[in-house]
Amino acid sequence: MSEKQFNDLSSLAAYLPSRRSGRPRNMVAPGPSDAAIEDIVATAMRTPDHGKLAPWRIISVAQDQRDLLAQGFTQAYLKEKPDAGRLELEGIENMAHEAPTLLVLLSSPVASSKVPLWEQELSCGAFAMNILHAAHSLGFVGGWITGWPAYNDDVRDLFGGAPEKIAGFLYLGTSNIELVERPRPELKEILSFWTPAARD
Repeated sequence: MSEKQFNDLSSLAAYLPSRRSGRPRNMVAPGPSDAAIEDIVATAMRTPDHGKLAPWRIISVAQDQRDLLAQGFTQAYLKEKPDAGRLELEGIENMAHEAPTLLVLLSSPVASSKVPLWEQELSCGAFAMNILHAAHSLGFVGGWITGWPAYNDDVRDLFGGAPEKIAGFLYLGTSNIELVERPRPELKEILSFWTPAARD
């Protein structure tokens, strides 16, 4: 390994833990340009993918499409909860308008494949994480949100259809507040080293 590669890897090892999730309501312009979004998604495509199935799709919702998306959210919510109150509806509408950039991530499994569905869904989650890391590497903050719209079939049908599922809404932009470290579990609670049982 060359000295340059070593230095790059050392920088990367220090850089990856610096990523923090941001709240979409605290994201302001600038967000990634269309060209930057393409770079982010191209980077995320290096996700582990058993069978080379690419069981994920990403859809960018432009700023001038947010009102239409909010209408879709509201119609779907009222269909499910016709007596919804004003504050509920405002919260649903806000989800469509937050952050400069909104990417809708769909888990898009390949049913004909021998690769188990669970593995395809895991790959989709890894794809989402790589989107966030790629955005972070370009200086943007990101947040991966689900909430009610992610689990509603009518909202899903705005972007695709069964058997696809919305894996999340990925919001990208610039944080208008300083990001702070959140509590993390103790490493010893997560990491252990296997000790095989002794055999007689």
